[in-house]
Amino acid sequence: MSRDNGNYEVLSDEAGRPIKAWTVGVPFEDEAKKQLRNLRGLPFIHKWVAVMPDVHRGYGATVGSVVPTVGAVVPAAVGVDIGCGMIAVRTTLRADQLPDSLRGVRSAIERAVPHGRSDNGGRNDVGAWRVAPARHRQAWARLVEGYDRIVAKHPRIGRGPELAHLGTLGTGNHFIELCLDESDGVWLMLHSGSRGVGNRIGSYFIELAKEDMRRWFINLPDGDLAYLAEGTEHFEDYVFAVSWAQEFAATNRALMLQEAVEALQSSGELPPFELKDSAVNCHHNYISREHHFGKNCFVTRKGAVRAREGDLGIIPGSMGARSYIVRGKGNADSFHSCSHGAGRVMSREAAKRRFTVEDHVKATAGVECRKDVDVIDETPAAYKPIDAVMAAQADLVEVVHTLKQVVCVKG
Repeated sequence: MSRDNGNYEVLSDEAGRPIKAWTVGVPFEDEAKKQLRNLRGLPFIHKWVAVMPDVHRGYGATVGSVVPTVGAVVPAAVGVDIGCGMIAVRTTLRADQLPDSLRGVRSAIERAVPHGRSDNGGRNDVGAWRVAPARHRQAWARLVEGYDRIVAKHPRIGRGPELAHLGTLGTGNHFIELCLDESDGVWLMLHSGSRGVGNRIGSYFIELAKEDMRRWFINLPDGDLAYLAEGTEHFEDYVFAVSWAQEFAATNRALMLQEAVEALQSSGELPPFELKDSAVNCHHNYISREHHFGKNCFVTRKGAVRAREGDLGIIPGSMGARSYIVRGKGNADSFHSCSHGAGRVMSREAAKRRFTVEDHVKATAGVECRKDVDVIDETPAAYKPIDAVMAAQADLVEVVHTLKQVVCVKG
């Protein structure tokens, strides 16, 4: 691996396109490098693959990768949490207006937004609506035509909840947080995506791409690199379905933010407040049609945020670390991208084996959040140091606001 002007590292050999990695000073595991080397050997990669500092091995494809392609897309390079991303908004509240105990604030958010999962996702699932609120039904009415179009051609995608998940958080690393910025202003921030319906779309088309590879006798170094070629029916159907799932995800986040704001306003825990700015709402698992280096291409960002010059984005840390509102610098070599967070340094199972509840309590001191064995896999030490991640991408974004959470609701 060589260095290029100190900004990024380059992995290059005769096996495929180069890999430009903004990983100076942060861990870059060998398994992730292996995944990326397989990916960059695909014949339709445009110029190179860009790698963000939160890079780590992912299911199907590498998290923290930016993959420009011409003539094909790789469904696993997007994954199954299509449209997953962040939304954040600043309020008129100040830190000194928050109560000494924030448990009531956390409870108000938890009551307002379904989160977690139970009953194997069945009818009694705590993470879904039994009866969706009117606002959510109205939002679904704007989405249902596209959904019906997808399901009419691919009925298996329709076998599961959709409206019941609209405006719900999910599980894993999804969260809702109340944060303080560098001037003690209070922000509301959350992380979620397209929920069950996005998972069904992603899983279905990943398998469909694999079937296409078998039909055309195309052998790949990794089955998860199965692709859909432009001009084919499956390609067009997938691009439409991904676009729809991204719209669902953005709507999902906006609804949750609205529910959380109204819950806090009526909770009795806080003085009256309003929102100061428009919310920043950005994807970090998605496909976008863009123009780079003289070509119209598809840019797949898996665990990466678009950072064109002036774009506002959100880079969250872990449960006990800082998060950042950033402004893109429009770095061409990164295909106008930046990281989507801190990035894991170990698997969920490894974190559960290594850390105790006591470790987690110490790491999340001062944060009103769950402090039990079921969130050990999300403990801060399971992630890369966010300061090192931000330093590695200093030529991709500038920091606009630095946030520190004081309340965290986990799925």
